[in-house]
Amino acid sequence: MALPPQLQPLIGTWRGTGSGHYPTIDPFSYTEELVFRDVAKPFLVYQQRTWSPDGQPMHMETGFLRSPTPSSVEFVLAQPTGHAELAEGTLTATEDGLVLELQSPQILVAASAKPVEATARTYRLVKNQLSVDFSMAAVGAAMTHHLHSDLVRAED
Repeated sequence: MALPPQLQPLIGTWRGTGSGHYPTIDPFSYTEELVFRDVAKPFLVYQQRTWSPDGQPMHMETGFLRSPTPSSVEFVLAQPTGHAELAEGTLTATEDGLVLELQSPQILVAASAKPVEATARTYRLVKNQLSVDFSMAAVGAAMTHHLHSDLVRAED
């Protein structure tokens, strides 16, 4: 079983800068790296890492991106913070890229983790630029935009 062709444009390493905000924290900036790898299966392996402006590690997550039909996507994600997501949504091909819009209406949360009730993610690929938006309902706040990053394809 081969990788669905609609996921092929994402393959590679993406790097850039981002910013975050949320009602319960101070605004911040970061550097982000996303890696989508083809492993000769019908999904991509995903790894994400972020660093503070002074180079300190911040967040990371890993998972698998599947596209069971040309217009649908499923993203299985695990985070070291004690959260697991199964995000589902749409994949829309555009003239010069694609858009993935995903929602996780329920998050699995370890007993020691901060409460997260739901998440939403948008990945917008235009040529060699990938923008990422992340929203969440967490720690008593309603669904709120949390992160935005602008990434470019890196030379591996």
